[in-house]
Amino acid sequence: MTKTGKVTLVGAGPGDPGLITVRGLEAIKDADVIIYDYLANPALLKHAKEKAEKIYVGKKGGAHTLRQDGINQLLYDKAASASHVVRLKGGDPYIFGRGSEEMSFLVQRGVEVEVVPGIPAALGAAAYAGIPLTDRRHTSTLAFVTGHEDPSKDDSSIDWSKISTAAGTLVFYMGVKNLTDIVSKLVGNGRSPQTPVSIVEWATMPKQRVVTGTLGDICAKAVSENVKPPALTIVGEANELRGELAWFEKKPLFGKTIVVTRTRAQASKLDEALRRLGADTIEMPTIAIVPPDDWGPMDAAAGELGSYHWAVFTSVNGVEYFMERLWKIGGDARNFANVRVASIGPATSQRLRDFGIVPDFQPDKYVAEEVFEGLCGIEPPDGKKYLMPRADIAREALPRLLREQGAKVNEVVAYKTVPGDFDVVELRARIADGGVDAVTFTSSSTARFFAERIGADFIAANAKKFAGISIGPVTSDTMRKCGIPLSAEAEDYTIPGLVAAALKFFGVK
Repeated sequence: MTKTGKVTLVGAGPGDPGLITVRGLEAIKDADVIIYDYLANPALLKHAKEKAEKIYVGKKGGAHTLRQDGINQLLYDKAASASHVVRLKGGDPYIFGRGSEEMSFLVQRGVEVEVVPGIPAALGAAAYAGIPLTDRRHTSTLAFVTGHEDPSKDDSSIDWSKISTAAGTLVFYMGVKNLTDIVSKLVGNGRSPQTPVSIVEWATMPKQRVVTGTLGDICAKAVSENVKPPALTIVGEANELRGELAWFEKKPLFGKTIVVTRTRAQASKLDEALRRLGADTIEMPTIAIVPPDDWGPMDAAAGELGSYHWAVFTSVNGVEYFMERLWKIGGDARNFANVRVASIGPATSQRLRDFGIVPDFQPDKYVAEEVFEGLCGIEPPDGKKYLMPRADIAREALPRLLREQGAKVNEVVAYKTVPGDFDVVELRARIADGGVDAVTFTSSSTARFFAERIGADFIAANAKKFAGISIGPVTSDTMRKCGIPLSAEAEDYTIPGLVAAALKFFGVK
């Protein structure tokens, strides 16, 4: 028998990427190939290796990217050529999924398999909707039932005469299409029409929606509210506790859709902060950070570091690229022994500390003019040498001010800022349809490239459809010049300050 690789079946959980298990995340990080479904949050793919192959085989509304026998064969074929294949499925892969079929197919052909359970969709939906599936005051029995089967067919595998009243709480998976038949079978087999019901749409996600009612009126409500899959239906008296225990929809930014324009590598901190507050975030990196065309000037500056009086860092990227080149030529933090270090803000200062360098100066306000005043307050710039590793399109204010005071300033390009790779058509469509509440800008370059890619005419025509939230006055000035609506500006020019500005704009105290 031909030796193959390994396939790990991973339950992705109910939707919120934070609900992946530790073991599941480890498997994703180790995978050479990831084959994923529609209900597996694509945000989890960010944890994969850069060169990992990612293959979508999702099924949505009856539209199959690949039929089940094709998925089975794909898993086998990839296992034959790859050391580790991860099969990523929403929820728990063995609960109303075909994970067991896929694993059987592989085991019968000699492929090594591992199964990593996931938080079932029913558990996630109930917890995030504030509905305990069991509660001793209401019920101590629970059943999961597929709603995908047609309850009216003669050969139904569900014994409705027993299941309708056997469990205090019933959770129906994939039952939106057949809701009328499900309700009819339940009531027809003894369940009271007054039984509370909740339908949880897009469970655990920022766009989660809960429609409540009873068996007597839930079908009409589902139609009037235009309930769509994916959704789970929870039947039972435990629904009565939702009013007291609902917490997810009470998050301050719940229901708001906010675009994050930072680089893909740097977006996570802002994205996570907004998501923790309940926002639905869309990562649209308008910029990307790449190395300079020529490392020569940077390497020369790093090699002569001891000849400078000051090294001034105006961004986290500047710190990272400079330290990388310093290491390349055999240097380390000791090369800063006789050099004073200035940092423009707390994030940059922290990155310096990560490398063992404690800044000598950080301004109260994180703009070039404040850095200049602070440096002058420490010592006159006249005759002093300043090294500034920075972006190719950085502002000229600080080096100009220092030179006017007699300083010698060496600006070296530590990195280049280029347009990012994002779906312009999708972003335009979302904004035009009113599907974006705010767009955040963390630098002038994010604003400038946003305007260039999305178009001045489009912004002018849709400026009232979204709010522009700026990290500080320099970025705000660029936004105004580009015609981007300026709705809020951070008082503290940091990511936490930007988040605070968003909360204030949306009226959250």
